[in-house]
Amino acid sequence: MKLNNIKTTVLGVSMLAAAAVGCKKSDFAINDNPNDLTESTIDYKTILPAAQANTAAFVASDWKWLQGWMGYWSRSGSFQAISDEESYNFQTDFSVFVWNDLYRNITNYNVIKQKGHAANSGIYEGIARIMMAHDYAMLVDVYGNVPYSEALQGNGNLTPKYDKGIDIYKDLFKQIDTAFLLFSDKYTPGGTGANATLFNADLAKFDLAYAGDTTKWKKLGNTIKLRMLIHAYAVPGFPITDEMAKINASGVGYISANEEFQINPGYTSAKPNPYYRTYVTSESGTATTNFSLVKANSYATGLDGSGTDGYYGINGDPRLSRFYVQNENGYQGIPYGTPSGDPLQAGNFLAGVNGPGLIPTGATSRAWILTSMESLFLQAEARNRGIITTGTSAKDLYEAGVKRSFVWLGLTEADAITYLTTNGTSPDVVYGGDGDDGLYAILSQKWFGLNAIAPYEVWADYRRTSIVYGQKVGYDPGPPLSVNPARSSNVIPVRLLYPQNEYNFNAANVAGEGTVNQFTSKIFWDIN
Repeated sequence: MKLNNIKTTVLGVSMLAAAAVGCKKSDFAINDNPNDLTESTIDYKTILPAAQANTAAFVASDWKWLQGWMGYWSRSGSFQAISDEESYNFQTDFSVFVWNDLYRNITNYNVIKQKGHAANSGIYEGIARIMMAHDYAMLVDVYGNVPYSEALQGNGNLTPKYDKGIDIYKDLFKQIDTAFLLFSDKYTPGGTGANATLFNADLAKFDLAYAGDTTKWKKLGNTIKLRMLIHAYAVPGFPITDEMAKINASGVGYISANEEFQINPGYTSAKPNPYYRTYVTSESGTATTNFSLVKANSYATGLDGSGTDGYYGINGDPRLSRFYVQNENGYQGIPYGTPSGDPLQAGNFLAGVNGPGLIPTGATSRAWILTSMESLFLQAEARNRGIITTGTSAKDLYEAGVKRSFVWLGLTEADAITYLTTNGTSPDVVYGGDGDDGLYAILSQKWFGLNAIAPYEVWADYRRTSIVYGQKVGYDPGPPLSVNPARSSNVIPVRLLYPQNEYNFNAANVAGEGTVNQFTSKIFWDIN
């Protein structure tokens, strides 16, 4: 049957991504029609690059609302207010695409896992397990309890139960462990083992990120584990020690500089990088709505256009010019939620969010999924907290993260060293020693460095800790709340609500979660 006839909710199986075609990365058809796929034409190998491209797409394009909440972006004053986003008074289908895109992507990887397993393709199966862990962890971080153990069964179970977020986290560690075992099976060229050449063919072509390099995939798996351990660090009884022992036993460490989890299947102006396609121009070369709608938040860039009166300007951070593009008034931003109609807040006066650090070669730029700067900051926090107990110091890991942030954005390590030394007494730049002072610097630098790149991770930091960005340097505490006059809360929401389709088609199970509130129904690790 045609795959597009399968019900596209978590109750069944989401539509598969477009399959990759051709014989090299530059031929990868990132915009093929998924409706042409049928059960008989599915090949787990050619699904992989399409699934990876879709992961990169939702990482780049699904978080506009969160960029506003965290103080990076705002709506141009040329546009009417986005009331649900800017007042925080949203309903069940606010940002439903996050739920849909994650489950759709998980479904793609699940097909790779199942068909790879059936074909003895251990590396493909292991990659799929790691990517499912990446996506499911993100679902938990945004929604809390979600369908997991009974999900993805199609007509076999149209009403899957909701599993507790903490239980899902714990099982995701096991999924990554299983992936590592699959990677470690004896390699027998031409044989029938799980990693036989015959059954793991074409990895160099179809694995757009690491070309089948299982050491790099293990590093990614460990980094995903570390992110989850950092999130759940304060949860009583969470198996921190056991999981760290497994990470250490793997012997490969984490993603390091130049091992970014990013892809470039051959983006062109006709098939652009997903960030470019969302926030600059479409395939046709026409400016997107978001190009005019989404502008700099004055919390980050300031109001006077000089770039010195925003949070980036407090410490003379040159990354300002890598995240934002000057407009008629330079780096002028707008307070988040400003009512429309002020001519000085029109889009042509405001800085854009299509900075060259994010898309250095325009439409042809690489698409990121998990960067080494984030990995280094996670390692620094883990070392600071005593989760990582040996090796490189927290201070050195922290400074390596700052340096990698600069280099990844197109600056130099020398620029980073200048920034660190010039601001040698600033608590959101200088590492103040293990403990709270050091954590403040780490979390602050994640805010500075992950702008547009991983806002969901910055949001997790904001929820799970007591961080108040800017407070220790006398900047207005933030991220700033919306100035929208209809704002319903003096706090930023701690989660999204379940989609309406779940209440329509999986009513009993979602009802079991009780009354869900975006301000009080916290994720299991949010116990600050």
